Amino acid sequence: MANELVINVTPQETRIALLEDRVLAELHIERTRDRGIIGNIYKGKVVKVLPGMQAAFVDIGLEKAAFLYVADVYGGMEEYEEMGFFGMGMEMNNYLSVPSQIQDLLFEGQEVLVQVAKEPIGTKGTRITSHITLPGRHLVFMPTVDHVGVSRRIRDEKERRRLREIAQSIKPPSGGIIVRTASEGAESDEIRNDMEFLLQIWGNIQRKKENASVPSLIHGDLTLILRMIRDLLSPQINRIIIDSKEEYDNIVSFINTYMPKQKYEILLYEEREPIFDAYRIEMEIDKILGRKVWLKSGGYIVIDISEAMVAIDVNTGRYVGKRNLADTILKTNLEAAKEIAYQLRIRNIGGIIIIDFIDMEREGDREKVYQALEEAIKKDRQKTNIFKISELGLVEMTRKRTRENISRVLGEPCPYCDGAGHVKSKATVCYDIFREIERTASELGGHSIMVEAHPDVTDLLYEDERARVEELERKLKKKIVIKAKSGLHQEQYNIIEV
Repeated sequence: MANELVINVTPQETRIALLEDRVLAELHIERTRDRGIIGNIYKGKVVKVLPGMQAAFVDIGLEKAAFLYVADVYGGMEEYEEMGFFGMGMEMNNYLSVPSQIQDLLFEGQEVLVQVAKEPIGTKGTRITSHITLPGRHLVFMPTVDHVGVSRRIRDEKERRRLREIAQSIKPPSGGIIVRTASEGAESDEIRNDMEFLLQIWGNIQRKKENASVPSLIHGDLTLILRMIRDLLSPQINRIIIDSKEEYDNIVSFINTYMPKQKYEILLYEEREPIFDAYRIEMEIDKILGRKVWLKSGGYIVIDISEAMVAIDVNTGRYVGKRNLADTILKTNLEAAKEIAYQLRIRNIGGIIIIDFIDMEREGDREKVYQALEEAIKKDRQKTNIFKISELGLVEMTRKRTRENISRVLGEPCPYCDGAGHVKSKATVCYDIFREIERTASELGGHSIMVEAHPDVTDLLYEDERARVEELERKLKKKIVIKAKSGLHQEQYNIIEV
């Protein structure tokens, strides 16, 4: 498989596209004015402890206080404050024994070292953890956990044993290690150097923490470009193409420093045509903002994203099949399963996801679709859990969510419908106006009533609803004057005494 990283850099934003066989597989965007903070480590102060929610709010210097849940607080906080250690990432909570009461762990005014685990998503604020993780190229270092683990994506048992032995030989007395997927095939010296680098970072964090004011940033993660190089670069990535000379030099320096034995083709793009246009990425970005996604067969899926969950509906659309209904449904569902896995990844959709496949009567068909979805989702780097298809054709699944989905990054709620996706129809607004006139007519003096409304609504009042307007005039013995006002929202109107 030919994989490429295509990087577009402007003063306003950085965009990174992962292409797999020239197909856009992942898109990462970071804007200069709101650069991501996930992975950053802060010295903060507890501003409120909420026993009823078993959580606390911590001031880390952002506009809103960050949210610290009880499961993300290390139980031996005082012990580790003395030693200068503070735990690891939330994914390692299973290795900790966490007391159940937040009030036994934290108090208002307490200073804590925390790491951003999830950026603000929708209306939810920043989520932090006192369990810190420091990711390197080959390893993840966890200062407070006596544990050695190997990435599940490394499936060769012989290689897993080799890497575990290396990790155990270099593990510091205090702290744990997870061996990353990028370590597969790496020499022991490369992994050892990574461990030494992470220990240096941790030492710097400890020293800086002692003299830092509260709140303050103690350690910032790498830029988006270098994070992607660190996390994505592997023998499966054939080329890196970037249109910034400065960032090109940074990438070359980073690879020479941390991956000197790896050989990658790094190209500086200097053509006049914008890089995302040249690689046909720009047109794909517009497509991933749509609610409806057409399948090659003529079927389609509809993606609805809400605050609580994501609902995906599968429809046969224009596809009528060639044999019988069951085969048509099966083919549509199989195609949809692959497309859904792709859309979840490219849009970075996370949280609770409900997929409504077209109903399948045959148990074997349901199993085939489930297997197709499970196989397609293997390419996804984010952790997912998929449950079997129910008799109604529903699949429940979860996908780890650490940052905003791409539609929230590139778009914003419609100011017209306030994100609802619908507004009151013109006819509904007309009937609201009639009811309001009857409700308030007795309070209004004078011989006339003026209705100000959106032009589309007044057109309907003048035409289709003219008979009802005249009926009201006779009933109330008042003249109704209709005036179009383009500045009004379609649902807004004013009823004024004349």
